[in-house]
Amino acid sequence: MIYIKDEEFIRGNCPMTKEEIRILSIAKMEIKEDDTLLDIGAGTGSLSIQMSKCSPLGSVTAVERDREALEILEKNKEKFKAYNLNIVEGDALSVEPSIKKVFDAIFIGGSGGDIKDIIIKYCSKLKKGGKIVMNFITIDNLYKAMKTLKELEFETECIQVTISKTKNKGFMLFSNNSIYILSGKK
Repeated sequence: MIYIKDEEFIRGNCPMTKEEIRILSIAKMEIKEDDTLLDIGAGTGSLSIQMSKCSPLGSVTAVERDREALEILEKNKEKFKAYNLNIVEGDALSVEPSIKKVFDAIFIGGSGGDIKDIIIKYCSKLKKGGKIVMNFITIDNLYKAMKTLKELEFETECIQVTISKTKNKGFMLFSNNSIYILSGKK
């Protein structure tokens, strides 16, 4: 896997999946070099770009609705020469009918509060045996997503990850919020 550090991405004021979480999430997707992949709530594109590098013979579709995030996503696409990345502007539920591909893996990083509906709509575009991976910071959305995947009869797994890092020259560790990584297999 090609590893891209956080500081290499153009960021602005948009949310970004941190590198350790990004690597774990991509590992859970079990990406192959020719996979067709989807990133819903792409933000800066850190995951979309990383996915495109893991699947150079495949394709990545990134869905994002925020105007500033879309501009940064385009800049990151160009910076990293992610030419197999297609960007779709709009709300995930609104653009869903226009996305005709069937995917090997789907990542959901943002849902705008519509997690259940997004999972139901997009899982119909997931190949049998395909993987869906989602990141959450709230237990509410994690629970809704787990319940929905179980109703759809997916095999599920959830891990909680907390990353702590030193800052400056000191030896004190500073923690980020815990992240829940939920993965499901169709």
